Parts: sequence; C-alpha cells; structure tokens
Amino acid sequence: MTQQAMPALANALLQAHHNREALDAAAWPLPDASEIVAVQHAVAETLDAHPARTWKSGGPARDPQRLGHSPLPSSRMQQARAAESLEVCGLWLANGGAEAEIAFRIGRQVDDELAAGLDQAAALALCDAMAISIELTASRWREGSAAPDSLRQADLQSHAALLLGPWLPLQPKRDWSTQACQICIGDAEPVRRVGSHSLIDPAWLLPHWLRFACREGRTVPAGTVVTTGSWTGNLPLRPGQLVAISFAGLGELSARA
Repeated sequence: MTQQAMPALANALLQAHHNREALDAAAWPLPDASEIVAVQHAVAETLDAHPARTWKSGGPARDPQRLGHSPLPSSRMQQARAAESLEVCGLWLANGGAEAEIAFRIGRQVDDELAAGLDQAAALALCDAMAISIELTASRWREGSAAPDSLRQADLQSHAALLLGPWLPLQPKRDWSTQACQICIGDAEPVRRVGSHSLIDPAWLLPHWLRFACREGRTVPAGTVVTTGSWTGNLPLRPGQLVAISFAGLGELSARA
C-alpha cells in the first residue's frame, strides 16, 4: 500500500507507534469493518515492510460473527528456547497488559480456495506445531480499553508483542476443557484458571481465521503463526515487570517487559 493510498487512521496510528504519543479517540470517526481491515494491514505491513506472517484471533463465544482477527508485525514476535526467559525491554506499553494464550503454526500455504472448505479438524491438520504464548498488549488510544471497539480493533486489537514458548507437537485429541493454566505478573498473586478459554478449544477458530486471512486473494504462507485468545483475561502490566505463565502439561514461559 502506497503512502498516498494509506488510510488516514493508519497513518495516525503509525505516527503514534513511532512517536510514542497516544491519540485522542474522540477526534476520529468510527471505521467500518472494511476500513478496519485496511488499517490493520497498512499498520502491520508498514511496521514490518512485508505482508504479515503473525496474527491474533479470538472472541467471547463460538460465534464467527463475534470473532476478531488482526495481522501483527512479526518483528514484535520472540520465541524462547527451552527454559529461557525473554527480555522485551523498551516496548511502549501505554495501558499495558499481558495474556496467557495458545498459538498455532501453519505448515503449508493456504489460499482462499483451500480455506473455503475447512472445518476445525482439517484446519488443525494444516498446522505443524503449537506453543504456549504471552501476548503483551498496549493501546495507541489515550482512552485505552475505554476507546470505541472499532478503533481498538483498527489498532491491531491493542497488540504490543507476541512471545512464544518452544514449539510443541500438535495434540488433536487434547481435552482443553480441563486445561489448567496460570499467569503471574510482578509480585501479584498468581491467577489460576481451568478450562477457561472462551471457545473451549482454541483450535475452533482456525477455519474462521483462515477464511478471513485469505479474503481478497490473499494467501497465508507456510510458517504463519496465529495466537488464539486469552485464558486468563488481560492483566495490567508495567514496564520492568516480570510476567510468567504456565500451562499444565505444556510448559512454562516468562518475560520481563
């Protein structure tokens, strides 16, 4: 997308990223669904200078109409090796937060024709690995989570960075409804949850996300990563704090913001 063709809202959000100066939501008209998609792609692809290979997807219920999807800048993704703790100091974490999630990696290129016929099992079969993940969030809006939903959607759904644990084999028969997880930030008491993902099985969204990501002739390249929504809610995070997550049977991951 050329600078001339870039939506004004995308330009403003990019300036906010570069200058670390939040925008006033009241000064902007609310974008419609097609404008949100255009802004998301313009921001993510400009920050990375190439089409997105990292995504976030999720929603409050098993309703495709209530799912949100956003491309992310892959330059803001890090992956840990074994028990390594990540360092992500220097991020702009205005209205910052952290979430414990599960991510999947696509093992082959997917186009709109292939995506059109997928169910959950077929979409999961296109993946070649999964990982526990921490999504760090931040808002380019002064109002943070109080900004209108459409503006927060356009702002890459308040994304700051994606942190991955080591890749794990897929477990198609895993009972996610009994999955225990925990997140701890700084000196706060750990937040523990069991079977708390809003979709019960995070892989449920994979076919819906792939159809969205392949719209308008786009393709999802092999190696693309999608993180699939929070198990613990979005908990406040300040620069300098340590965030640590664990998923029973899947491992642990920590990072200092």
